[in-house]
Amino acid sequence: MAKNETQPTAAEWEILEVLWNRGPSTVREVYEYLAKDTGYTTALKLLQIMTDKGFVKREESGRAHIYSAALDQQNTQGTLVKRLLRQAFGGSTAKLVMSALSAKPASADEVAEIRQLLDSLDRSSGKKTKK
Repeated sequence: MAKNETQPTAAEWEILEVLWNRGPSTVREVYEYLAKDTGYTTALKLLQIMTDKGFVKREESGRAHIYSAALDQQNTQGTLVKRLLRQAFGGSTAKLVMSALSAKPASADEVAEIRQLLDSLDRSSGKKTKK
């Protein structure tokens, strides 16, 4: 996403997550996934707004409309993280990571993934990690 583009709202993020995880879906499928939080007409209206914003694409399949994410998940999340890093943590990656881990401790599998990433970053910069 370009810097001047509109960012998805919290409700739009939820719908994007559904589409990224499920793939192309009808309004009913999105609604059923979000039913605890969102009504059918709300899901439909959000998808229409998101289509206008360019966040999702709509294809007609008979009477049903099939929606799919128009935004790449990794790029969209990266843009959000960069913005959060800059605005909330003064650009400090360490503060962001420590805050994230304080808010929700990582599972053993996640810690292993984090260690693997750190080792990979160290190798690419020519450093060795201490264990």
